[in-house]
Amino acid sequence: MNESQLCFIGAGNMARSLIGGLLADGFPADRIRASDPDAGQREAVAQRFGVQVFADNAEALAGAHVLILAVKPQGLAALARELAPQLDAANPLLISVAAGIRASDLDRWLGGNRPLVRCMPNTPALVQSGATALYATAAVNDAQRNLAESILRAVGLTLWVEDETQMDAVTALSGSGPAYFFLMIEAMQQAGTDLGLPADTARLLALQTAFGAARMALESEDPPGRLRERVTSPGGTTERALAALEDGGFRALVARAMQAAQARSRELAEQLGADA
Repeated sequence: MNESQLCFIGAGNMARSLIGGLLADGFPADRIRASDPDAGQREAVAQRFGVQVFADNAEALAGAHVLILAVKPQGLAALARELAPQLDAANPLLISVAAGIRASDLDRWLGGNRPLVRCMPNTPALVQSGATALYATAAVNDAQRNLAESILRAVGLTLWVEDETQMDAVTALSGSGPAYFFLMIEAMQQAGTDLGLPADTARLLALQTAFGAARMALESEDPPGRLRERVTSPGGTTERALAALEDGGFRALVARAMQAAQARSRELAEQLGADA
């Protein structure tokens, strides 16, 4: 992997998180390039990471083995059509981190039969704690799959889906998921202050409790249900609290929320994939 030349088209938050993770993993800075029309973005990336930056996409991608498309979804169709003629000779591996853009639509905009990996990282990738699902088109070979996985693994957990339609469920679970947990933390913090705790105390307890529970679940061989049972004493405070959540339809509410996110993901894919 360290022999590959990487080019990021777009130098925003997701590109920066990936570049930072790669450098932390020992990837050479002189083998990373980034392009962005915003001079401020280019300067920030160059100063922070010491990588080459360009205003012109064609200059940036010259000689690249991997092209990471890290631009806003709404601008990806125009960008792909602009890049297509420049990719014919080298035919680099393309990795898209643009939310909601199906690989089939992107491949069509790029001229067809491109080695393309679609990724769905989530925002904890910004602190190297992300969860990323990847989907590869038929034109991607095993070496390219390994390379794509290595790049995304620099910012957290990675896994593959073999059916692209599953990416809508991924979006509902891990893509939108951090917001669900932020809402839960927010609600617990507010409830703590309503019960008489100082705001700072309630905030720290809610945050550390969320962190500790996630760490226990990650490090334990037991499923979350078993962990929940272990901290739920018969007749105790936790049992009473969980009963209130169940009575309020907590599980059904979570299911409805994720179904709504999945449906919206499909709608956006249709809208964004339509020809202009």
